Amino acid sequence: MAREKTRRSNGRRSPWAAAALIGVGLLVTGGIYAGASAAMAATDDTAVASTLTVEDGKKLFQANCATCHGLDLQGTPDGPALYGVGELAVEFQMATGRMPLQMQGPQAPQKPAQFTDEQIRAIAAWVQTTAPGPTYPAEEILDGGGDVSHGAELFRINCAMCHNVAGAGGALTEGKYAPPLTDVSALHLYAAMVTGPQNMPVFSDMNLTAEDKRDIISALLYMQESEPVGGFTLGSLGPVSEGLFIWIFGIGAMIAITVWITAKSN
Repeated sequence: MAREKTRRSNGRRSPWAAAALIGVGLLVTGGIYAGASAAMAATDDTAVASTLTVEDGKKLFQANCATCHGLDLQGTPDGPALYGVGELAVEFQMATGRMPLQMQGPQAPQKPAQFTDEQIRAIAAWVQTTAPGPTYPAEEILDGGGDVSHGAELFRINCAMCHNVAGAGGALTEGKYAPPLTDVSALHLYAAMVTGPQNMPVFSDMNLTAEDKRDIISALLYMQESEPVGGFTLGSLGPVSEGLFIWIFGIGAMIAITVWITAKSN
């Protein structure tokens, strides 16, 4: 009888084991529910976003852009007319966060976008239907498969005087500047050449053909992906930053060594 009682007592489960099993079950059930809810919400958001129409774009424009640009794109004292700018310019300005404008100044700075990609496309589509202009290019223009050497040469001739030969950007007059091109997408590189935002000139196909633009984009994408050679880039700002570095550290080190030698000899 004693042996039988011992076996029964050894075979009993601890109350903590039951609690642990319940806790694991609740965690698994909660995790599955949370994952399913998130997946359903993402699907619903995508479905809503993908159904945005040109009319939705018009409503978004009138609610967020018409104060400066007018209900019919005619412009106001606070913003230019948008006749002929096209969907490409609208996508560039809004996707880079330059529009809506945060404050008046010499130049609209880049900042996080205030709208989703789908909303921006819808607004751009309405502008394009109302006052047509430059539109999106063929995919091969943006594929980075152009002539990198030729594109780099065209960039040095047409763009480097403002954007720097390494695409690091540079200062212009009256507080304006050419932005760096070190992380700009292929679409926005093309849009900048075609629409001429801020102080940039417009490069039509008479100035640079579509193939030339593809080569320039390919060269810039190559520079973005390439590892810098030759040590520290010092911001890739050219001889000014390099000369300043040499003046401060190079000559400073020589003076320190000279003082140390003199002090040691004395």
